[in-house]
Amino acid sequence: MAKATNAAMIADCTERWANVRVDAKWQASIDETAARLCAPVNRARFKAVEKAEGVPWYIVGIIKEREAGADPGFKRSIAQGDAWSAPSRNVPKGRGPFTSWEAAAHDALVDCAPFAGRWRDWSIGGALTILMKYNGVGYFVRNMPSPYLWSKTNQYIKGKFVRDGVLDPDFVDQQIGCAALLIAMQKLDSSIVFAPAGAPARATEKPPASIVLDATKGARKTRAGAATVGVGSGAAEAGKTTSGTQASSTPVVPSIATYSVIGVAVAIAIAATVLISRKTRAIEAIW
Repeated sequence: MAKATNAAMIADCTERWANVRVDAKWQASIDETAARLCAPVNRARFKAVEKAEGVPWYIVGIIKEREAGADPGFKRSIAQGDAWSAPSRNVPKGRGPFTSWEAAAHDALVDCAPFAGRWRDWSIGGALTILMKYNGVGYFVRNMPSPYLWSKTNQYIKGKFVRDGVLDPDFVDQQIGCAALLIAMQKLDSSIVFAPAGAPARATEKPPASIVLDATKGARKTRAGAATVGVGSGAAEAGKTTSGTQASSTPVVPSIATYSVIGVAVAIAIAATVLISRKTRAIEAIW
């Protein structure tokens, strides 16, 4: 498997972009979608997000298209396509509710993986890489072109993760990929110009501690609660066995119950610790 470093992904995306060609059978649909994204009313909302979060407006628009579809009323979050007016049900789960589409966009770009609002390389290779990260790097590590990027171009034929962790090598993605949309949008709007290559992808080599702490706060709270229960149960049992002068006629029953509580608490704490570790590694990998 290929190692998904930023440098490797940026280089791969840059090379593919140099050779990309749009599937002519999809040109009309691609052009129609690009025209909708570039329409003044939509462009204005994307530009507002660009000003606030630092992500180019056309990248915001393409993410919206891939995650939420046309959504003319801007009722769905660009994080995963769920309504932003209620807590999200899909990954990232539990985000929201938000007061506006723009507020949901801030959360999606700044506080959720892959943290596009904290990305710094807006060359074509860098832009395509952060878009790929938005969907995941599972294709790249398998030396496969990501349909999220390359669907409806000569860079992609087949293969798609049909659900988390399940790759169907023969499934053909029917959505228009990001690259095809970028090509069409550039033809409609001459202001879409990519930065020179070579900028650092991130301001820091590792994700800030605040991001890791936020992503793991639920698991850390669970671990702390389990520790409190375990310590409290142990202390209570110790108090019962040392404070009296006469032995109980049934001392084993409360002890077993106490040890059971402690055992469950320890198991929960261990599971929470494993989850914290996994989430931390996942953030470091997507950074």
